[in-house]
Amino acid sequence: MSETARMILDGQEYEFPVITGSENEKAIDISKLRGSTGYITMDPGFKNTGSTQSGITYLDGENGVLRYRGYAIEDLAEKASFIEVAYLLIYGDLPNKEQLEYFSDSVTRHTIVHENMKRFFDAFPLGAHPMGMLSSMVASLSTFYPESQNPNRDITDIDLTIHRLIAKLPTLAAQAYKHNVGLPTMYPKNNLSYVGNFMHMMWGVPAEDYEIDPIVESALNKLFILHADHEQNCSTSTVRVVGSSQANLYSSVSAGVSALWGPLHGGANQAVIEMLEAIRAEGSPLQSWIDRAKDKTDSFRLMGFGHRVYKNFDPRARIIKKAADEVLGQLGVNDPVLEIAKQLEEVALNDEYFVQRGLYPNVDFYSGIIYRALGIPTDMFTVMFALGRLPGWIGQWKEMTENREPIGRPRQVYVGATNRAFTGLDAR
Repeated sequence: MSETARMILDGQEYEFPVITGSENEKAIDISKLRGSTGYITMDPGFKNTGSTQSGITYLDGENGVLRYRGYAIEDLAEKASFIEVAYLLIYGDLPNKEQLEYFSDSVTRHTIVHENMKRFFDAFPLGAHPMGMLSSMVASLSTFYPESQNPNRDITDIDLTIHRLIAKLPTLAAQAYKHNVGLPTMYPKNNLSYVGNFMHMMWGVPAEDYEIDPIVESALNKLFILHADHEQNCSTSTVRVVGSSQANLYSSVSAGVSALWGPLHGGANQAVIEMLEAIRAEGSPLQSWIDRAKDKTDSFRLMGFGHRVYKNFDPRARIIKKAADEVLGQLGVNDPVLEIAKQLEEVALNDEYFVQRGLYPNVDFYSGIIYRALGIPTDMFTVMFALGRLPGWIGQWKEMTENREPIGRPRQVYVGATNRAFTGLDAR
């Protein structure tokens, strides 16, 4: 007999089916609640609401587990390339040699963006936030490829749109950076790896060969993999909801970029560096900031410590800590802000107050350190996050469209004024 949940409303009992996931996660299916009872559930922020059944990412925050399509994040970060993980998230399995060659070649053929798009960048003011530029440019891709706007395209056309977007996002991200620093655009160099090509477009200059540092390339490859998907978070849910209206992939991902932009989501690693810079500017002993963080009456909070989902440790942080140490060692960066970061890390890993409360350095803490060491401006940090998250967004959009999921349409409980008679202007 299948498991059910019982609810009593107004003296009447109702039964709703219980769904069990492949990892034994439990959910009560209330999809017929309103039709059966006239009631809806109230769940601000959807913290207890499952919006879909997905086979992409499994996350167990209590035990620090993160898997993509069943593969442990530790194995993928150590052994896979980002382009392999992108294929995995989008198509469901790791590619064999032939599949990987086809996918890589297809992506490589589409890295250049239309020359007319340069005019868009010219129109942005100097200092424009790169996330605003990136969101706008991704949305504009649908105008250059109008066939992407047809929701009834065949799978070949959809794959072409997917490959184009994966190919062009690093190009657009690098162009946004070059625009703000006033340097000429670098065209893609397609004999390089996906990550290496992005590094070339970011830091290369005309008439010079940019030398790819393998340690930096490896660290960025890991970071992109670690950020590639994270279940039904704010930006991913945004992509799925926008896509549920049959909006094209470019528009859906553009909305995801905008959602990621917020400081409560993708902007967390930027907040880490801003906090460290504030500590340095203040000049007070670091211990005074530690004491403030422990004081519940003080509004100061340490950014980059603990995680909303992971209760004991962030499995991604353990991986990227090693990469951060390697990058700092390779570059020999002498930066007082990063020295403060190292001291804070030491405190958080050894102070009983932080250990007992699970306030460990998370992936945002270490990614911020790496990006700072590489000289990436803080307002570009969230762009780096978007580059990693792209295959997850695409995979989620693809899963949602293939499952023919209904258009997203949350309900509400109205708490405004009741029926009022209209009065003319003279009577008001």
